[in-house]
Amino acid sequence: MSGLTLIGFDIEAYVARTLAEDLGEGLPGGGHDVTSESVIPEQARFSGVMDSRDAVTVCGLPIAEAFFRALDPAVKIEHLVTDGTRVEPGTALMRIEGSARALLTAERSALNTVQHLTGIATMTREYVDAMGETKARLLDTRKTIPGLRVLEKYAVRTGGGHNHRMGLWDAAMIKDNHVAVAGGVGEAVRRALAAGIAEVICEVDSLDQIEPALAAGATRLLLDNMAPPMLREALAIVAGRVPCEASGGVRLDTIGAIAATGVDYISVGRLTQSAPAADIGLDFTPL
Repeated sequence: MSGLTLIGFDIEAYVARTLAEDLGEGLPGGGHDVTSESVIPEQARFSGVMDSRDAVTVCGLPIAEAFFRALDPAVKIEHLVTDGTRVEPGTALMRIEGSARALLTAERSALNTVQHLTGIATMTREYVDAMGETKARLLDTRKTIPGLRVLEKYAVRTGGGHNHRMGLWDAAMIKDNHVAVAGGVGEAVRRALAAGIAEVICEVDSLDQIEPALAAGATRLLLDNMAPPMLREALAIVAGRVPCEASGGVRLDTIGAIAATGVDYISVGRLTQSAPAADIGLDFTPL
């Protein structure tokens, strides 16, 4: 493998689990690729090229490599680009040579992963570009596919974005439902700080919630579903006392105006929730 390490994510376990699902391990009649085993001679070898059919920001090639190596440890792999590279349609990404059966069995799992992660990285790069020359930084959210958060957030970083919270454990984020139970933004913030939490992000959806949140000690404000004029009003009230994040309904055609208000961060759930898979293919030739 190419040495990619993702903290909190076991790539080998992910590969094994994904291949086991595709092979039907543990199911009656499962545990093998019936098509490849019946059609492809055991000693047959393939060479292939993975390429992009779209203009994309590439992501996931080391993980694709891990799929092929899991089934053919002797496979020859040449990376023609690296993760994070922006490529045009028709660009070759990776050359592969090895056991035909193994490569065909691993092909779909490898491509699914690269297509998904490249789609996220590509959309992220589009949003970053649309923000223009502003100080705002693009953030992701916790709107991720269960079990794939670390991979998807890696794709966001690859596309030029930044990771927000990795989970429920690394910062407090007080939202409307927390506020409703606590009885107000100020009380919710005070409770979080009293529990010893260092970073307390408080969502506000109206201007009159800003001062109570700040007075209680919020370390960051999430300005929810505010149009640019209201964002400017909110930032004037905050007056630089804490960093501010714009969130809610951010689209590619609106993020530039939002960034221009002077917010520090803009979070976009659709980066991981709705990014379309990239069109990436893999064509093999018998040797």
